Amino acid sequence: MTDVAIFGAGPAGLFAAEEVAKNSDLSVKVFERGGPILDRNCYSTETSECKECEPCEVMQGMGGAGGLSDGTLNLSPYIGGDLTRLINRNKAFELIEYIDSIFQEHGAPDKIYGEETPGNEQLARKAAANDVKFIPIRQRHIGSENLPDIIKSFKEDIESKGVEFHLNSEVEEIVEDGIIVDGEKIESKYTIAAPGRSGAIWFSKQAKKLGLSISHGAIDIGVRVEVPSIVMEPVVNVSRDPKFHIRTESFDDFVRTFCTNHEGFVVEEKYDNHVGVNGHSFRNKKSRNTNFAFLSRVTLTKPVTDTTAYGESIGNLATTIGGGKPVVQRLGDLRRGERSTESRISRGHVDPTLKSVTPGDISMALPGRIVTNLQEGLEQLDEVIPGVASNSTLLYAPEVKLYAMKVDVNENMETDMENLFAAGDGAGLSRDIINASVTGILSARGVMKKEGIKEFE
Repeated sequence: MTDVAIFGAGPAGLFAAEEVAKNSDLSVKVFERGGPILDRNCYSTETSECKECEPCEVMQGMGGAGGLSDGTLNLSPYIGGDLTRLINRNKAFELIEYIDSIFQEHGAPDKIYGEETPGNEQLARKAAANDVKFIPIRQRHIGSENLPDIIKSFKEDIESKGVEFHLNSEVEEIVEDGIIVDGEKIESKYTIAAPGRSGAIWFSKQAKKLGLSISHGAIDIGVRVEVPSIVMEPVVNVSRDPKFHIRTESFDDFVRTFCTNHEGFVVEEKYDNHVGVNGHSFRNKKSRNTNFAFLSRVTLTKPVTDTTAYGESIGNLATTIGGGKPVVQRLGDLRRGERSTESRISRGHVDPTLKSVTPGDISMALPGRIVTNLQEGLEQLDEVIPGVASNSTLLYAPEVKLYAMKVDVNENMETDMENLFAAGDGAGLSRDIINASVTGILSARGVMKKEGIKEFE
């Protein structure tokens, strides 16, 4: 028997393990479905194409989905969630600074992009003049090629504190006094669920089976936009990962930019039943393009509120339309109501960085309302960033963020099931690396409070 069983070795699971080990004598075991971070060679170093790993480890393995991201740390409690709903503002910033210091300790670069960057005010003014909201934010960019070494170093540091890691170990079920891992019951006094994005749907089913209180929040559905890097350069010089919020004309729906990868690469993500897209950005390897997610917020109301199932169904449809690959379309073709072809894309001014795609029509894959939102939002954004809505702009679909299901937790991150705590994106409690890390720390502190350990407060 172990005192604390954690499943999921993404940011939430890693920081939960570190927090318990640092502040107590409790025994800790971490179980992760995927493998070591340096074994997650999911992309060709030459082409950035998916290597068709089996099982696919783009979304799982040491470091979680963020482990193969561009490693942008949003140093704000209001991006990637709203931490002030869990803790007060001062405590949120204190934990963010602590987490950032851990990343720096293990090799993150010193440079900060942020609020004091020259040009912030001018960009915000230009955005506001076009009814677009620009959100300045402090950020640290680690780079896709540097993040694995940092995660490896952090994991080794946690191991030195006595934590056991069990990789390539699949958690099949949550039970009252532990978890079932690869057919074997692991008894534990406390369990911290940090399933990550790849485990969100599975965890939703487990939560329903256990009778946990859950709610379905909004989900983000959209595309990955790719343009020549020169188009985005004036903006990323001000903000590395610029956040723009837009209200669309036809439906007054919320659309936003997310995860900008300057001089980066569009990459494929594989889920259990569908494919999707994301972006990577390296510090030392550059492309001639910049990509960013452009997402439309979707909320469902009674009697149907399961936005996770809705998002998965869109992912499945898009995968069918793409023949098992993401769909890519020129914005000009979408405007004309024509599907893109290889020849039409080759005539454009943007050479796609993701080659394993199916030229097609994203309006066959995404709901009409979402397509309208994306088109109108890009036209509006073009007033702030001229060129993002050119005919040659490439749209890759689908980009679906499966973090809509939220398990209800108390102030200690404990669920309705006694001694079961939750953290991270897969539990619907965060939407990025920093916020996931904070919820991991909070869940660990919840465990220690029940043990009467309060020195960390």
